[in-house]
Amino acid sequence: MPNYVRWREDGASYFFTVVTHRRRKLFSDAHARRTLRRAFVRVRQRNPFDMFACVLLPDHLHCLWTMPDGDDDFPIRWAAIKRLFTKEYLAGGGRELPVSADRRKHRERGIWQARYWEHRIRNEIDWLRHRDYIHFNPVKHGLVAEPSQWPWSSFHRHVQLGWLDPDWPGTSKVDMPDNTGE
Repeated sequence: MPNYVRWREDGASYFFTVVTHRRRKLFSDAHARRTLRRAFVRVRQRNPFDMFACVLLPDHLHCLWTMPDGDDDFPIRWAAIKRLFTKEYLAGGGRELPVSADRRKHRERGIWQARYWEHRIRNEIDWLRHRDYIHFNPVKHGLVAEPSQWPWSSFHRHVQLGWLDPDWPGTSKVDMPDNTGE
């Protein structure tokens, strides 16, 4: 197994891709979406971070976070989000997919992929590319024709704040990052 080292920096911004187990379309279900939202709220109350952009697709999500000054511990936050979601989702009648003996041995459930992908944002251009990638993702996956048509996206908040035009990207080319963990 490769020896992967995460590039962590206090107060930095990060792009994340988090995927469901076997790409199950878990978030097509309203109960799963509500449960995930509650998990985010609870974790942010205990371990704050700013979430500037997010999109929830049927089988994965992308987020753009900025950590507080003096804090680089995003792994504890993702572990808590996944754990709280799994516990509440299953308690509320959700089901999990079967898992291998090896996954059971490591106490992994059939809800999430074991890990997630992260990218530390390097500068403002990198931040904007990843924000745009997040908001364009439902179009990229063929779920809608325009970002404004996808309800589970921070795109709508960015429009309200005046950061994006309602018809974005219009005829403009979207400058996508090279690697996003999909």
